[in-house]
Amino acid sequence: MIILTGPCVLEDRDTVMRIAESLKPLSEDKRVDFYFKASFDKANRTSINSYRGPGLDEGLKIFEEIKKEFSYKVITDIHESYQAKPASQVMDILQIPAFLCRQTDLLVEAAKTNCKINIKKGQFLAADSMKHPVQKVLQTRGVEDINYEVSKQNGVWLCERGNSFGYGALVVDMRNLILMREYAPVIFDATHSVQIPSTGGTTGGNSQFVPYMARAAASVGVDGFFFETHINPSIAKSDGPNMLQIDKLYKTVDEIFAIKEALNN
Repeated sequence: MIILTGPCVLEDRDTVMRIAESLKPLSEDKRVDFYFKASFDKANRTSINSYRGPGLDEGLKIFEEIKKEFSYKVITDIHESYQAKPASQVMDILQIPAFLCRQTDLLVEAAKTNCKINIKKGQFLAADSMKHPVQKVLQTRGVEDINYEVSKQNGVWLCERGNSFGYGALVVDMRNLILMREYAPVIFDATHSVQIPSTGGTTGGNSQFVPYMARAAASVGVDGFFFETHINPSIAKSDGPNMLQIDKLYKTVDEIFAIKEALNN
């Protein structure tokens, strides 16, 4: 099972390293293909006054330190085409943000790297529409066919986080998990699926629903999960309301595997 987890954004070095250290047991779990996830720049914050992160150069230095200290594979978002190449020198996966999943230049530049690509489904798109971003990446990499196995072999994933319908919340249609797996391995973004985007100058959420959403996705069947986590979500500089505290993350992962094992039996 693929697990992508870490804080929403790179905060001060000490906090980031504490979070990374607390995830060591998960990284050593033989059932898990583990990736440490954080953003060097949250370029899509609601307010211009919100914390965005340390930026590309400083952020990559922190990721390098995490890789050296913990031997983790790492994943981050990119928002601009020029970020793909330098980020690929450090990162194992480049993530395409949901709002940017149709941006051809961004997808093409990411595809030119040796990184895996995790494309988040736009909140405004149907599942079937995600074959086109996958196709852009695969064709850039010289591949014409598009199906689950081809995408898996070429390091292209899709990530579901729900759809918005204009009333300030995200709704997850579990059918999307099945439909998108026709085109690529699917990651379920359990923490962003409980976001409440329209709460004034910041994005809100309700983390109490994260375990339920994760269990539902596990029962449908996915290739992996995305969980944002923090030592203390109440003081996180981004997405705190929908983050899982680290002890609850471990409990939720155990529940996911219990469901998977029950289905396999």
